[in-house]
Amino acid sequence: MMITELQLSTILSRSGPAARLFTPLLNKAMDCYEINTRERIAAFIAQIGHESGELHYLRELGSDAYLAKYDTGRLAMRLGNTPEADGDGQRYCGRGLIQITGLSNYRRCGDALELDLVNHPEWLEQPEYACLSAAWYWHNKGLNQLADEGDFEAITRRINGGLNGQVERVALYQLALSVLA
Repeated sequence: MMITELQLSTILSRSGPAARLFTPLLNKAMDCYEINTRERIAAFIAQIGHESGELHYLRELGSDAYLAKYDTGRLAMRLGNTPEADGDGQRYCGRGLIQITGLSNYRRCGDALELDLVNHPEWLEQPEYACLSAAWYWHNKGLNQLADEGDFEAITRRINGGLNGQVERVALYQLALSVLA
């Protein structure tokens, strides 16, 4: 199953012309990682829709001071960033449609996609790699199985670490299920 531009722009109604650009790239990425059923596609589109501001943001919003939360301390360590205040938090901030964050995730994603994301983290801001990294992350976290089970809350927790934006995510998911019916 593939998604059409009309379906994508209906689900992510604020995506505007980005829907045209992203439709073939998303289809390619979803195909690579078996995001290929109504339930999987609906959950995936809902999550990336929320995470990217409906395809508008491929880099985490926030000042250097905000992104410093990833630079030192327990969160930085959990993300694989160095413990020193050396800019890792800003360098490996959330990027791509699903907001890959932290040196460890950049390294694993880069290895999987055969890209040097450690030295070129900005590549995840390119639409093709933004799509592929999101689909890779989805697959890596076992989210197809959760989509098959209809456990949308668990999907959000694995992506977000909590339930931030869950009302919007669920609304997008319900709309996507309807549009893809």
